[in-house]
Amino acid sequence: MSLSLKIIIGSTRPGRVGPTVANWVTRAAERHGGFDVELVDLADVGLPFLDEAKHPAQRAYEKEHTKAWSKIVDSADALVFVTPEYDFFPPATLVNALQCLSQEWKYKPAGVVCYGGISGGLRSAQELRQLIGNLGMVALPQVVPVPFVGKAIGPDGAFVPNDPMEEGAELMLKELTKWAIALLAMRGR
Repeated sequence: MSLSLKIIIGSTRPGRVGPTVANWVTRAAERHGGFDVELVDLADVGLPFLDEAKHPAQRAYEKEHTKAWSKIVDSADALVFVTPEYDFFPPATLVNALQCLSQEWKYKPAGVVCYGGISGGLRSAQELRQLIGNLGMVALPQVVPVPFVGKAIGPDGAFVPNDPMEEGAELMLKELTKWAIALLAMRGR
């Protein structure tokens, strides 16, 4: 059985480092080998702010961008959100992407890789984990923080993780695999 992992870049801000960090997470997930991995950039998805007339619990989407987003999330068995910390909180684009849908999130495990300054984005991750849980996902406690993210980007622009980041990512991916398998039955798969 093949499990689907969606790695979601939460920032759409120009000049962001989210894609650089997410590319590392993607490579780590591919090395892990427990998932078919897809990197999803919210900048490419292009969701306007809550523009559907009906509540997302009804899944009566009228807009093509919401239908496409629903299909992406619905096909996931597990998720990893890659998020910066903006004013001690995840970016509004990521919160919006989560709130655009409802049923598609249920009974799926979700990990968080966060980045920022001295806190490594942990305050953002804590807020995001609460929202993840409220949407019916299993928010893993194994958050992977990246403190002083600018120092982890090499001269070639690639992300250069340290050993604790690599170990944290591997632990998170192992836990995602366990939870994804365990939750399949709850989702009728």
